[in-house]
Amino acid sequence: MPQTHFYRPREGHGLAHDPFKSIIAPRPIGWISSLSADGVPNLAPYSFFNCFGSMPPLIGFASETEKDSLRNIRDSGEFVYNLATRPLAEHMNISSAPFAPEVDEFVRAGLTAAPCQAVKAPRVAESPASFECKVTQIIHLQLADGSPSRSWLVMGEVVGVHLDLQYVVDGVWDTAAAMPIQRAGGTADYFQIGPQALFKMTRPTQA
Repeated sequence: MPQTHFYRPREGHGLAHDPFKSIIAPRPIGWISSLSADGVPNLAPYSFFNCFGSMPPLIGFASETEKDSLRNIRDSGEFVYNLATRPLAEHMNISSAPFAPEVDEFVRAGLTAAPCQAVKAPRVAESPASFECKVTQIIHLQLADGSPSRSWLVMGEVVGVHLDLQYVVDGVWDTAAAMPIQRAGGTADYFQIGPQALFKMTRPTQA
């Protein structure tokens, strides 16, 4: 049997870098835009993000500590997911800075805030895909002993979708062509999806 390293997270991992985020990787980035009660746009990336159903489509992200996005979404009941891609990576990175609530991250990151159809929060005009979302749940996550964690899970139903048609080929979204980026484990590590990462495998029709 291979030699293994066992640790209990509450007691520390004993390594140079926490392996948790490196093992659960790459992770899609939830580039979330929202609007404050004062009308200030907010834009921030979250690496604890994914989809949780397709009929209807549900997406969610977790915020560790209460940040501007969470406060805005709690007040407004809506948000927008924007696809983070390689051409937009540096802009996305700028939007991750700890700006004050009154700062418009769209302006700081050099991005265009485009209007949505079903929600008041803006979308990133330069992003090839954006989902307008209405909040379904905001859950303060708990630990195994029932005590509250430092994370909140924000769930939303996708009520509107914007797609750049140059990435729709024969009615199918070309994932690789859009060059989505994903978060890796290191403090500055990311992955880029491209055609070389694609392989096909047909699901079995019977056991």
